[in-house]
Amino acid sequence: MNVKSVTGKKWLIKECDNNQILKLCENFSISEILSRLLVIKKVKDEEINLFLNPKIKDYLGNPEILEDMKKAVDRVVKCVVEKKKIGIFGDYDVDGATSTALLNRYFSEINQLFFYYIPNRQKDGYGPSVNTFKKFLNEKVNLIITVDCGTTSYEAIDYANKNSTDVIVLDHHQANIKLPKAFSIINPNRIDDKSNLNYLCAAGVTFFFLVYLNKKLIEIDFFKKNNIEIPNLLMMLDLVSLGTVCDVVPLKGINRAFVKQGLKVLKKRKNLGLKTLYDLCKIQGSPNTYHLGYIIGPRINAGGRVGESSFGTKLLTSSEKDEVLKIAMKLNDFNQERKNIEEKILQDIEKKIHNFIDDPVLFIDGNWHDGIIGIAASRIKEKFNKPTIIITYKDELAKASARSIAGFDIGLIILLAKEKGIIKNGGGHKMAGGFSYEKSKTNELRIFFNNEFLKKGITSSNSDRYFIDSKISATAINLDVYDEIEKLSPFGSANSEPKFLVENVRIIKSKVVGKKHISSILASKNNKSFKTIAFNSVKSPLEPYLSINNKKNFNIVGKLTCNEWQGRKDIQFIIEDISVIKTTVVNNNG
Repeated sequence: MNVKSVTGKKWLIKECDNNQILKLCENFSISEILSRLLVIKKVKDEEINLFLNPKIKDYLGNPEILEDMKKAVDRVVKCVVEKKKIGIFGDYDVDGATSTALLNRYFSEINQLFFYYIPNRQKDGYGPSVNTFKKFLNEKVNLIITVDCGTTSYEAIDYANKNSTDVIVLDHHQANIKLPKAFSIINPNRIDDKSNLNYLCAAGVTFFFLVYLNKKLIEIDFFKKNNIEIPNLLMMLDLVSLGTVCDVVPLKGINRAFVKQGLKVLKKRKNLGLKTLYDLCKIQGSPNTYHLGYIIGPRINAGGRVGESSFGTKLLTSSEKDEVLKIAMKLNDFNQERKNIEEKILQDIEKKIHNFIDDPVLFIDGNWHDGIIGIAASRIKEKFNKPTIIITYKDELAKASARSIAGFDIGLIILLAKEKGIIKNGGGHKMAGGFSYEKSKTNELRIFFNNEFLKKGITSSNSDRYFIDSKISATAINLDVYDEIEKLSPFGSANSEPKFLVENVRIIKSKVVGKKHISSILASKNNKSFKTIAFNSVKSPLEPYLSINNKKNFNIVGKLTCNEWQGRKDIQFIIEDISVIKTTVVNNNG
């Protein structure tokens, strides 16, 4: 009998071949739990060492495989040699800020004259425009490089061309068949690009660009002739890893290496801005993807959402301690303001969502802060596991932010809507995007997105299922097992953190922490106790079972985490769901 959990989810244990598990244990001299998880993740035997120890050199190859790379780098080399000023136009999110910071840092180290601009979300909108490009012409730049944007900026690029200013685009968003008439467009999501690097974020594309630029400048003896030390690009991987994690691109291939090696660089605390923000947030222990995605990233993003859009880039590039501390504190304040606005928007959405809850794509409109609707879309998408589009209005113009699920390429659908003339402008990638349109077309767009979803034949969102990697005993909740699991990190998109089932436990101690979370000590049937935390569980279906007054045993699912404090490591189990003892857990391939 299949009994759902207290949150209404059906628990499914992923199947795996026990013979293959034993084979990996023997052939690679690894533990049973690590072998099991590798088999579940379907990592091929010949790729296991590379998966466990991803290195940049094993994946980088020749950056020239990216379309337009040689042409773009040759143009920049010409600027550098002739000491011509370069303009950098970056997006206002973390990927844009880190990409801009990468170019900023590299050009600073080679004494290259440059000017950068991050658009204001409210005043400038997304991506380059004629008005924003006028700022570059006023700065008398010889060349403009756009990062994390530009692939659909036809009008702005035409304007630059008319004013004899070349534009190089470094981007990763979905591209139309017809591209803007830029000098060069390096974008692995170009239809004619054959690099197979379409999973990169803009920071990753920018790193490839800098690797090739560095190589070309070495070949012409630029550094020797100018008595300049060759920049150490590997020390910039902290920025690449931050952009990669926060843009939620798949952590596969070179992205795994970017993040794995980037976290090591971040641990050295060489970037003053990241170090300051890290200390301000009181993060203990070694940095991980959670810190990047949920603590550091949101604060850098907050400037572009509710404050000063350039603060993120300034934080990542400034070497002035007082300035960096001031910016970090402002970003922290902006982030709190963002949280308050987000909470109010989500409350409003919850009142409206019942009208559309059966739609395959959740398309919800209202009068909200346009800097926060993207986060709101993410929250609703996570809750219902459906593509979500949140719209806000300004007079007769509507602005939308979209988040999607696997199998529904939202960036492609936005481009299709643009081709059909339903929206004015917009773009994105597989999992996220944004666009603007005339308010009167809201219902037409709702029907359009839902029809496009139905055409894909995606019949189930699996929103009522919880996939479990393995059962473990309470005795396995320890540092040794945690360290084995960490060998599979970094965790994120396309490399999910393993989830475990612990059966038949009872409450020993329990208390509410931070007003919304429940910290407990549980014990197994053989009296082995362990620490747990259940986030946002107050007033949730989990709360009655985690109360000290609960005298019944139950099952839990979740993941292991490590809290570090003054050199001491403390392993906890993060509870994500609970079921009563009679629940039968079904095997499933996931």
